[in-house]
Amino acid sequence: MQIGVVGDTHNNMRSVEKIIEIFERHGVDRVVHTGDLTQPKVLDALSSLSMPLCGVYGNNDQGERPGLDESATRHGMEWVDGPLEVNWGGRAILIVHDPLDLEAHLGPHHDLALHGHTHLYRREEVGGALVFNPGECAGMLVGQNRVGLVDLVSLQCEIEYF
Repeated sequence: MQIGVVGDTHNNMRSVEKIIEIFERHGVDRVVHTGDLTQPKVLDALSSLSMPLCGVYGNNDQGERPGLDESATRHGMEWVDGPLEVNWGGRAILIVHDPLDLEAHLGPHHDLALHGHTHLYRREEVGGALVFNPGECAGMLVGQNRVGLVDLVSLQCEIEYF
């Protein structure tokens, strides 16, 4: 099972279009968004994905929360304040926006933890779990737009730049 990981899209619709294309091309099984969509039109666009999408709200989503909640509900997406815990492909996965939230929620039973917020790439082992953030995708750091692909069998992470 392969998942796509993205976060901090910050309403950059040009990037969102490319993100959709990448995940469709790779045929990922699910997509996780680690927060900071900022506007409902991002969820509306992401609803065109052929695979399920879920995620957590980020600090920059609070001003648009009613519209984001409505869009997530309309499209049948699971969107919550972090943490979100899922079990896919036999892996216990923790999803948060701010990496500071990992300290309070990451446990020995987790295989993978995903976060956003920093716009910086991160791949490291913490307490036996792989912690991963693919980094920038909102166009704020020129030439650094990327999404992550995670193989849940091997826990191998790949980055695709765009």
